Parts: sequence; C-alpha cells; structure tokens
Amino acid sequence: MAMDDEELDAIRRRKLMELQNAQDQAVAQQQMREQQQAQRQTVLRQILTPEARERLGRIELAYPDLADSIENQLIALAQSGRVQRAIDDATLKQILERVMPRKRDIKIERR
Repeated sequence: MAMDDEELDAIRRRKLMELQNAQDQAVAQQQMREQQQAQRQTVLRQILTPEARERLGRIELAYPDLADSIENQLIALAQSGRVQRAIDDATLKQILERVMPRKRDIKIERR
C-alpha cells in the first residue's frame, strides 16, 4: 500500500508540473500577442492620422477580418518605406473603396 501512495503522489506531482508548464506557456503566448498588438498599434499611430485611425476602428467593428487585412497591408507598406507621409482619412477611404466588397443592389419588383 505504501508503494501505491508514493506512485500516486509522483503521478500527482508530474501532472501538477505539466499543468503549471502549460499555464506558463499560455501566459507567455498571451504576453507575446499583447506585445505584437502594441507594436502594430504604434506603427499604425505613426502612419495614420487620428481621423483615419478612427475610421479603421469603426471598420474593425463591422468587418474585423477586413480591418486586420488592411492593417497588415498598411504595416507592410510602412516597413518597406513606401509610406512617405501620414495616411489621412481621404486616402484611407480610397484604399477601402478598392478593398471593400461591393454592395449589391437588390431590386424587388411587384407584379
């Protein structure tokens, strides 16, 4: 019986260590994601005017995937040095018009 208790304690310790390691990894991944997001926001703050950032924020509420894609493209442009001046709201509108899906007009005819 004493041997079973020792084995059970060893198994419990091993499981506890595994859970702690998994939790530590999850915390580290979360911190890395937060750090990457902070870096993205810093770059966007540098290349977008406040009005353009506000517009992008509103788009993110409606189309999160689209906003993420646009942010990635803008960051890539900034990192490659192709953004010479801050992107204003009008320029962002032009970019969005090219990227946004076209709305389809639905016409209902009654007979």
